[in-house]
Amino acid sequence: MYGYVSAWRSPVRGQGQHVLVVADGPDITELLSTTLELAGYHVKIAAGAAELTAQLAEHHFDLVVLDAMMTDLGGIPRRHRLVPTGRPPVLFLTECDSLGSLIPDLGLGEVDYVTKPFRIAEVLARAQVLLRGRGAGRGDGSPSYGDLVLDDAACQARRGRRALDLTPAEYRLLRHLLVNAEQVFSKDQISRYVWGEVRAENAIEKLVSRLRRKVNQEEPALIHTRRGFGYWLGRATL
Repeated sequence: MYGYVSAWRSPVRGQGQHVLVVADGPDITELLSTTLELAGYHVKIAAGAAELTAQLAEHHFDLVVLDAMMTDLGGIPRRHRLVPTGRPPVLFLTECDSLGSLIPDLGLGEVDYVTKPFRIAEVLARAQVLLRGRGAGRGDGSPSYGDLVLDDAACQARRGRRALDLTPAEYRLLRHLLVNAEQVFSKDQISRYVWGEVRAENAIEKLVSRLRRKVNQEEPALIHTRRGFGYWLGRATL
């Protein structure tokens, strides 16, 4: 099974920005490069760690799309980890359990990620956010909404001073709702994002219910139901 979910036509358009794609396998590489090119980006490809460092040293990139699950990335000698000109942001393709092993010392700039199996729609959307510099977050780059702050390196979250004890599925859902604050997601969308497949409605309801209990202990409540449509994160207005 490949680490993506395709079949989506996106209105998101690039403006000729230069993107470096480093993915694990020719199928994912072709999918990403073709989609990004059709979306209006100029794309170069690196097949592994050596090509990644060479491309970063030789060319200017506005964004790097990097598959963190590639086996040879961890073998880049630190003396060869060059700081690229312009410190381009990086969009990682990864799994929640592997966030702590991402490579923060490649010299890249702002970091975001899409969990595998990923949807092309989300890759394009997160790429656009990184390129526009409008991602949810604080000055230190941590995704946040009010007093709700996520630590992607540790896959942990806290509300004010209170740490939230989240499962991987709960963390994945919380982050998706947070970085897309004020947007409503249906049960089907949540199921496909969290598990990469459609699950029974009661499984989604139980997941959201557990997450809501953990997040909404303080005021204001941040996770809400829009009856008949789905769930969203934000401050409810009267």
